[in-house]
Amino acid sequence: MPYQLRKNFKLFTLNSNPELAQEIAELLGCEMGKSSITRFSDGEVQINIEESVRGAEVFLVQSTSQPGNEHIMELLIMIDALKRASAESIAVVIPYYGYARQDRKASSREPITAKLVANMLEKAGATRVITMDLHAPQLQGFFDIPVDQLLGGTVLAEHLHNKNLENAIVVAPDNGGLGRARKLANHLDVPIGFIDKRRMRPGQPETVNIVGNIQDKNVIIIVDIIDTASTVAVAANVLVENGAKAVYACCTHGVLSGPAIQRIEDSAITELVVTNTIQIPEEKRISKMTILSVAPLLAEAIEHVHNEKPVSPLFEDVPVNKQ
Repeated sequence: MPYQLRKNFKLFTLNSNPELAQEIAELLGCEMGKSSITRFSDGEVQINIEESVRGAEVFLVQSTSQPGNEHIMELLIMIDALKRASAESIAVVIPYYGYARQDRKASSREPITAKLVANMLEKAGATRVITMDLHAPQLQGFFDIPVDQLLGGTVLAEHLHNKNLENAIVVAPDNGGLGRARKLANHLDVPIGFIDKRRMRPGQPETVNIVGNIQDKNVIIIVDIIDTASTVAVAANVLVENGAKAVYACCTHGVLSGPAIQRIEDSAITELVVTNTIQIPEEKRISKMTILSVAPLLAEAIEHVHNEKPVSPLFEDVPVNKQ
């Protein structure tokens, strides 16, 4: 049954993930807003909104996935167009928030691109952000407008729970991923482990220790982003070499750049589970890959914001119903 939406509700999309946006529109029971995106002869983005948005509550869907620079400029220009067309509010739905990995100065003379993008979105006219699994939770504080961060772990956990994996354990591929692994382990009610990698002295080979009992177990690796797949591929191979029965890798954002697909194909990973926050092209959809849709979660979040209902129930850590 479609959600109840007021007359001033508008949903628009750009070029990064039109399939996801269309699925959200179908779940909400609304038409996609009419707009066109063209290029000037020199490649500059030109956007035309083809219907009135005066006084409208607009939700604009766009991931800043590759090509990230193109998609960010589309988003900024569309926000500016909506603001100048007298939209009452502009909530940007960014399933994948790019440029988030530079969220602090790790060394001198480095930018903080996550803050830069936040500044640009606000300056352009965005009044709210709905996103999923920010690379670091402190990114919410980079904005002076409301930010709702949804968690892809709930979608991943439901899929893994339905697989009925016996004797399972969730393993973080590095020390930094322990928090995310703990949340998934709580969802599935299984134990947790992690891979401890360290180099005792410069120039010496890295030592790898597995903390937790993985012998003859179905091991689940979880990360927020899989980019080149180096971390998960190496982790899967190490786990199988040390007695794991099978390895399932999952993430919210499947960036999958460079050699990622080949590494996954060649690795000991039994199944790679990703969501569609980033549109996966057909040539990268290998047999090992399962793509889950986050459209129901995003549609529900949009409806909650639109109808002034609390969004917090959508991202609270609730264990999967095992009945």
